[in-house]
Amino acid sequence: MKPLIFSIGDKTPKIHETAFIAPGVVIAGDVEVHENASVWYGSVLRGDSNKIVVGKGSNIQDGTVIHVDEPHLGGVPTLIGENALIGHKCMLHGATVEDGGFVGMCATMLDGSIVKTGAMLAAGAFLAPKKIVPAGEMWAGMPARKFRDLKENEDKFALLGSAHYVEEAKAHREALAAHESG
Repeated sequence: MKPLIFSIGDKTPKIHETAFIAPGVVIAGDVEVHENASVWYGSVLRGDSNKIVVGKGSNIQDGTVIHVDEPHLGGVPTLIGENALIGHKCMLHGATVEDGGFVGMCATMLDGSIVKTGAMLAAGAFLAPKKIVPAGEMWAGMPARKFRDLKENEDKFALLGSAHYVEEAKAHREALAAHESG
């Protein structure tokens, strides 16, 4: 099963040749996936009404859904910076994750919400519209609130995780190529 990547009207996905797009992924419309980024099995990035950007070295883990609303409805793009980590089964809608931001598994981010560089949104957290997780903090809960300050070097977890996923993507690309040829 290959990924399903297609244009909607004049909105065409732009995927860097080094990006890893796993089988079963759907990418539609105005979506950019940059160098060494990875989008994992079962994820959907639907840029039919606004832009989605996945920055260099960032990863969108299995089962994540990313969508946006049209600008005339107040929608903003979903922007994921460089070396950000988006955990399994997340929901991002018109949200921003800055360079090195960390979004835990099954977390939800809504319109205008931001995870700053060196910040963490905990697994299962629900970040309401226009809320901002500042650098050096972990937010958790439903709705998400400051849980605690990050411990020493926890602000580097996304960078370590994104580097791991760049290597993991290479291994999966090779395994898939071997599977297809064998």
